[in-house]
Amino acid sequence: MKRFNISFILLFVILFGSNINAQENIHQFKVLDLYGNEFDFSTLKGKKIMIVNTASECGLTPQYEDLQKLYDTYKNKNFIIIGFPANNFGKQEPGSDNEIATFCKENYGVTFPMMSKISVKGKDMHKVYQFLTQKDKNELENSKVQWNFQKYLLNEKGELVKVIAPKTLPTNSEIISWIEGE
Repeated sequence: MKRFNISFILLFVILFGSNINAQENIHQFKVLDLYGNEFDFSTLKGKKIMIVNTASECGLTPQYEDLQKLYDTYKNKNFIIIGFPANNFGKQEPGSDNEIATFCKENYGVTFPMMSKISVKGKDMHKVYQFLTQKDKNELENSKVQWNFQKYLLNEKGELVKVIAPKTLPTNSEIISWIEGE
C-alpha cells in the first residue's frame, strides 16, 4: 500500500505539479495588431516590456513622441513598447484600427508595435489588462487603469514589476533607470 501511495503522489506531481502555483505572465497571451496579424507575447521572452493604453484625441496623446524616442533608444537593448489603443476614457480613441495606424504613423512616426483597439476596463476588459490589473493574476498588485497612457512595466520573464501613472512621461528617470538597470 505504501508503494501505491508513493507512486500516486509521484504521478500527481508529474501531471499537475508544474501547474501548482504557476504564476501567470504576459508571455501566455496572443493578440491581434492594428493590421489584423497575430502578435504572440511569447516572442518577447528575455525583453523588458512597457505596455501602454493609448488614445489619439487625449491631452496626453503627445506622449506618443516620447514613447517613440524611448523605443528608438532602447529597442536594440532588449526593450519593447506595446501600445493598446482603447476608447474607455472620454471616447478619446474613436477611430478604427486602420485610422489609428495612420494617425500614429503620420503624426508621431510610431514604429513600436501597436495592437488592435481593446477595452482596458469594465466588463469587457481584455484578458491582457485583466492580467495587468488583478493581483491574483499578476502577483504584484491590484490596479485600475486611471486614464489613457498608463504604463505597465514587465521584466524579462514577463512578470509585472511596476505600474506608472498616465501623466508620468515615458522618458521619466524612474523608467529610464528601470530599462537600463537589472
